[in-house]
Amino acid sequence: MQFSSKTATAVHILLYIEEYQNEEKITSEVLADTTGINAVNIRKILASLKKVNLITVKPGIGGTFLLEKPENITLRTIFEAVEEKEESLFRMHDQPNTNCPVGFSINGVLENRLISLKENMLKDMEGMTLLDMYKDMKKLLKEKK
Repeated sequence: MQFSSKTATAVHILLYIEEYQNEEKITSEVLADTTGINAVNIRKILASLKKVNLITVKPGIGGTFLLEKPENITLRTIFEAVEEKEESLFRMHDQPNTNCPVGFSINGVLENRLISLKENMLKDMEGMTLLDMYKDMKKLLKEKK
């Protein structure tokens, strides 16, 4: 099992906001165009990012803006804002044969290891910031020229 594409979409949205928030009015339609994701789903992601105070969406005049500096926004914060809280890295098969020694013990064998993997992944994400990703984006764009 894998996580949804919400984290990647949220990073895309935040990078777009960082790049263009002072140049254009950023709406869910604009973000839908850049991401290729339906505007309804963009609004759901925006709501999740707004809930954790990463962005603000100005009513009336519209537009979306970062509330935090990119160096203060970690990939973990983004991930935890948009992904399901109880999502596992791996989904265990639902009905192992508990009459079999392997089937009986498989959940116990894997559970702590999989929890550890997720904790390590989240810890690694703490060291990755939106600023890091923004710099990577700029570098890739420069190399493209």
